[in-house]
Amino acid sequence: MSAVESVMDHQVLVSVYITNYNYGKYITQAVESVLQQTLDDFEIIIIDDGSTDNSREIIEDYARHPKIKVIFQKNKGLNVTNNIALRVAKGKYIMRLDADDFLDQNALLVMSNTLERDPELGLVFPDYYITDESGDPESIHKRHDFDKDVSLLDQAAHGACTMIRSSFLRELGGYNEDYSCQDGYELWVKFTAQHKVSNINTPLFYYRQHGSNLTKNETRILTTRATINKDYLKADQEKQQTIAIIPVRDANSVNNKLAFTLLDDKTFLEHKIDQAVLAENICQVIVSSPDEKVKQFVMEKYQNQVSFISRPSEQARLNVGLVGTVNHIMTQEVVSHLKPTALAVLAIEFPFVDALTLDNAINTLFLFNSDSLISVRPDTHLFFQHHGHGMQPILNQDKFTKLERESLFKYTGGISVTKTTKFREEQQFITGKVGHVVIDQQASLGIFSEYDLKVARLLAKHSLAQA
Repeated sequence: MSAVESVMDHQVLVSVYITNYNYGKYITQAVESVLQQTLDDFEIIIIDDGSTDNSREIIEDYARHPKIKVIFQKNKGLNVTNNIALRVAKGKYIMRLDADDFLDQNALLVMSNTLERDPELGLVFPDYYITDESGDPESIHKRHDFDKDVSLLDQAAHGACTMIRSSFLRELGGYNEDYSCQDGYELWVKFTAQHKVSNINTPLFYYRQHGSNLTKNETRILTTRATINKDYLKADQEKQQTIAIIPVRDANSVNNKLAFTLLDDKTFLEHKIDQAVLAENICQVIVSSPDEKVKQFVMEKYQNQVSFISRPSEQARLNVGLVGTVNHIMTQEVVSHLKPTALAVLAIEFPFVDALTLDNAINTLFLFNSDSLISVRPDTHLFFQHHGHGMQPILNQDKFTKLERESLFKYTGGISVTKTTKFREEQQFITGKVGHVVIDQQASLGIFSEYDLKVARLLAKHSLAQA
């Protein structure tokens, strides 16, 4: 009899499936943390995804346990494995536990009770401990209180140790197997569009940090998220139409000189224009400057691809914001016939922001229904202020409990996107519910010194060699 056929016929309250790939040194702690739960009404499904270490021997020891079902398979990837677990599971609720993580003994009881109290609740997720490789806690990660403090749902739950109402997940079609990672983010996008979600402000699982964590592959994660955003927005809405504005100051400014500086075989201005033109969500690219040299360059090189609108010199001075420039642009004949849903301002100082990143910023704005959006990088460095008696860490960043509301994000990448209606109403660019899009480290590189320029040229040379 196969593992699938031997699954108990009666429904249990919670199905916990443990996904494993070469985590033999951790999996025993994961399994035992479920077996030691204060809730007794559960099943465990262990799915080994083609491990080549000693995992199979360890898992085989659990195969005869009455609460445990074992599935061995060739490497199929996370989302395929998630759907296999969903088909096998008998639980009213289902939860994934990664084999390198482990649970607090009350985790299943607390999360299932929360779901039991509210039949409209689709998923619930807890705070968690961050541990070192040995499993010793280093800090507590505390999420926002989603019932009281959250109105913008652009910070997804952790993919593992989130308990889900199985019937809701099946109605939504399970997991999309086109994506190789970011199952939690894809699930979040689907669920928040259809069902209520909530959190528990108590740490209920232990998230182990070690050198093999999938979450360290940032490029893969951000690219997959961009694809998910695009796919789900496409399913619900028409294509977004955005005007991209690339502002350049007068001929004497550092900004203007950078515009005509070569990065590789192209200038910074060319890099910015070329990627904006390639972006699917941008319907019109506009360069605005008081400088005739910029005008001549744009009109000769880009002709019908890009529009140039002269920028009044008083609006191009240092420390003058962009609201006046944007209002001026919106009155010009070249854009008066357009009905853009959003306006994007793109800074030439960030040459590695590509079309995919631009499209993702616009998609994210509309997917989560923000009023405006900025490109950011999470910053985990300790920041200090001098209070006269010495240096003090701001926001108590050195404490054991890390509050999500105290997380720091650095505005970088030079992308600001605002819904057109909101800009006209508020006469501000960053306004209302401000969303965010995380960009990769290279896209966040801003050129503000000769050293920055040398680094950028080395990166551009390396990218060209890899192409």
